[in-house]
Amino acid sequence: MLQIANLLKENHLKVTPQRIAIFKILYTSTEHPSAEQIYKDLQPTHPTMSLATVYKTLDTLKKSGLIQEFNVGEDCFRYDANVNTHPHMICLECHQVFDLHTDKLNNLRDYVKDETDFNITYEKVFFYGTCAECNKS
Repeated sequence: MLQIANLLKENHLKVTPQRIAIFKILYTSTEHPSAEQIYKDLQPTHPTMSLATVYKTLDTLKKSGLIQEFNVGEDCFRYDANVNTHPHMICLECHQVFDLHTDKLNNLRDYVKDETDFNITYEKVFFYGTCAECNKS
């Protein structure tokens, strides 16, 4: 909890119970939840927190660079506290988002830059398919 409060302070954000609770869910999870899922997860411990507060807090955290936001094609955004460049895999059946842990793509940015002479600011890599669990069905 203290580590999260310090991260918020370092990014010049006011430390509030709501911000700590929302960021903690993202910081301690690899599930890439939606705002609605975060809201549902916080209801037992923060019953007075509104969905609007969740959305506003996520926007603030995104603008400060503490989280990233991406659309996985289900008409809602997902959130990730791991802001380091890393690829994701998205299941087209269940819409789960998985981090792809591999070193094989580490040089992708350099390769693209060398091949195209394009000045890359950032990259996001997504692979779409069917996860192992959905493949069993």
